[in-house]
Amino acid sequence: MSDRTEGDPGTFAGRTYATIEHDGVVDQVAVEEPLEIRVDGRPLAVTMRTPGHDEELALGFLFGEGLIDSARPAAPPADLAGNAVDVTGPLMREPGERHFYATSSCGVCGKGALEEVAVHSDPLPNGPWIPRELLAALPDRLRQPTFERTGGLHATGLFDPAGELLIAREDVGRHNAMDKVIGHALLDGAVPLSERVLCVSGRLSFELVQKAAVAGAPILVGVGAPSSLAVELAAERGLTLGGFARGGRVNVYCGAARVTREPPG
Repeated sequence: MSDRTEGDPGTFAGRTYATIEHDGVVDQVAVEEPLEIRVDGRPLAVTMRTPGHDEELALGFLFGEGLIDSARPAAPPADLAGNAVDVTGPLMREPGERHFYATSSCGVCGKGALEEVAVHSDPLPNGPWIPRELLAALPDRLRQPTFERTGGLHATGLFDPAGELLIAREDVGRHNAMDKVIGHALLDGAVPLSERVLCVSGRLSFELVQKAAVAGAPILVGVGAPSSLAVELAAERGLTLGGFARGGRVNVYCGAARVTREPPG
């Protein structure tokens, strides 16, 4: 990601960041554009995202909403409309109203009860087990090249229990970054993520916990703070939730049995 697109001095190959001028200096900012997600040609949702890996984003979003249970063909629409991706149906159920809440800032807002927004997820496994010190160190292993350029993107990484980064995605929306990771795993046939750890670069919202649970990931850790509803849902689903992972420390809000110095014998 280094060469500007020919004929356009403000965007770069991949369109993840753009150059602007302010106060007499040149700077780089994250790109934010709408993406229309269609199913069998029918518009379903619009989310503000950073372009790139749009098929992964669409599949991860639909999976997290309980609308599909496996990878589907996803590609630019037949009319070649820009900023759109079409996923092959049918859906497992009618989407209802939840799709109206898909924005770059949060996916579900203003809901006060789990039963109003919760999507079904299968029981999580008892493992894996991960040392607390390694769990605290995962954000430092999360590659964020466009964030380093712009300071304007969130990231999600998928790790194995030994702390190896398997895949990372960045996006202006924190839930979009996770959708891209989960969509990639769907395409690889790697869902459920029963032996994996998800790590996010920011705070831990209800929706991120729900997406992790639906994808079968037993452990979720973030640099920032969790919300009360995120902790409540994580405890209900049996998910290990770690926050404020920085400086070699991490707060484990629930699921502490998976955070040990040594796996149980």
